[in-house]
Amino acid sequence: MRDNNLMPIVDEPVGIYEDPLDLMDEIDRLKKAKDATILAHYYVDGEIQDVADFTGDSLQLARDAARVETSTIVFSGVHFMAETAKMLNPSKTVLLPDLQAGCSLSDSCPADQLAAYQKKLREEGRDFQTVAYINTSAAVKSLCDWIVTSGNAREVVEERVPKDKEILFVPDQHLGRYLVEVTGREMILWPGSCMVHEVFSLQDLIRAKKSTPGSVVIAHPECPQNILEVADFIGGTERMKQYCASIQEPTKFLVATEANMIYPLENAAPQHEFIPVPGIMTDTGETCACNRCPHMARNTLAKVRDCLKRGKPEIEWQPYFDKAREVVTRSLLQ
Repeated sequence: MRDNNLMPIVDEPVGIYEDPLDLMDEIDRLKKAKDATILAHYYVDGEIQDVADFTGDSLQLARDAARVETSTIVFSGVHFMAETAKMLNPSKTVLLPDLQAGCSLSDSCPADQLAAYQKKLREEGRDFQTVAYINTSAAVKSLCDWIVTSGNAREVVEERVPKDKEILFVPDQHLGRYLVEVTGREMILWPGSCMVHEVFSLQDLIRAKKSTPGSVVIAHPECPQNILEVADFIGGTERMKQYCASIQEPTKFLVATEANMIYPLENAAPQHEFIPVPGIMTDTGETCACNRCPHMARNTLAKVRDCLKRGKPEIEWQPYFDKAREVVTRSLLQ
């Protein structure tokens, strides 16, 4: 059942049950009445993806946000994604179903700490450019030279960052380490990580692979190195989808990323079976089905409906959005 896959969400009251089909019908009506477009990340529940106008990974959704024509955008994802949609659409209303939908990666790299570290490196005479994973706040993006997603990070590092510059990569140390391996560029790595990808159990992954003959392990590059070492395919969510769809022979895939990714994988390649890789609780060492992002899980059909009705919570324009917008546009849209 879905609830067994959730990490605990604190202070999340249990609401009155509402039929999902009724909610979906109401959302469709409200979209038209409020002149709204819904964008949904692959990591939110499948029923929200079904009512969305655009679904995708962070790169695709940033590009989709840039071409939305309606006056309102509802971003069903997490806070940094909605910020990106707002900076690309200054005149539009951008709503986030739950303002507490944050990101452990983004939280691991506060703007003031990054600015202080950059200052320290410059005082040491280091000549570098800062490359930030898109899982960062707009304030952090405004301090960076390049923004990347898992879908375009290798291309940006190999083709756009000058070879005579050092690279400070923030905030995901695992993605950064993977990029060092595939590009050959040395990097100064910020010690951040994703709370979902960090908890995958290598022991259980190996056990699952042995007990499922012929299975293929697909892993997101945010996973720690020990998981990537046993993966058959490493790629961001969009590339995972493309890879699985390209294989015609029915196959069992062990999926090492947020469990809701299985929904778009099944839609893109219904001939396959997709099995979520279990996680492990670091405090007890026990295996758990904790491969769900508690922040993404804050998005519900009821909250999507409510934010359309009320016109809030809204992402407000901030002074540093201008600088962040320039970096995002140059990195992801050109």
